[in-house]
Amino acid sequence: MKNLKTSIVINPTVASVLHKELTQGEVDSGDPPANFVLEVLTKVIVFSLISGWLLIFPMKLYADDASELGLCPQPREKTPKAPEEYIQKVNPFEKNLKHIKEGKLLYMVRAKTLQCKHCHGLKGDGRGEMASDSFPSPRNFTCTEMMKTIPDGQLFWAIVNGIPHTSMPSYDNLSDKQIWKLIVFIRSLAK
Repeated sequence: MKNLKTSIVINPTVASVLHKELTQGEVDSGDPPANFVLEVLTKVIVFSLISGWLLIFPMKLYADDASELGLCPQPREKTPKAPEEYIQKVNPFEKNLKHIKEGKLLYMVRAKTLQCKHCHGLKGDGRGEMASDSFPSPRNFTCTEMMKTIPDGQLFWAIVNGIPHTSMPSYDNLSDKQIWKLIVFIRSLAK
């Protein structure tokens, strides 16, 4: 998952010192020897860190087009359709407060390795903290127009198997009962 990148910013004075060191160490071929370059870079980095001129910080990579986050409805041409035996499945749990609370607990806390909220958001709107790193963007469960077109079995299949070529992982460690209650909660988010 590409979520962190190291950025290096070098003060112009340090850059000119680096350029001077490298050009003085050139050999006949015009390329500085590898050991010399490594030595110079090490010196510059140490000097810069001590001087405070080199800043190394994590920078979150964002999706090229964050405008797709939370769209209603969302385009999903590439999401594979579940096999027919899944499409025919119907949630055995009714939508009641007990089942919604149990599903919410999975969505927010207990689902492993990663809770649903991180990508789909606390409100289920597809704007979680990791949503911008996902392609395609996570489902917006608050979109009634879209959610009424997705069968329970399709959701069940996506949760169990994950969705190939996307950031949606498999949650095959959850029991069928847990997955159905998670779906009850997810459906409660549609407005």
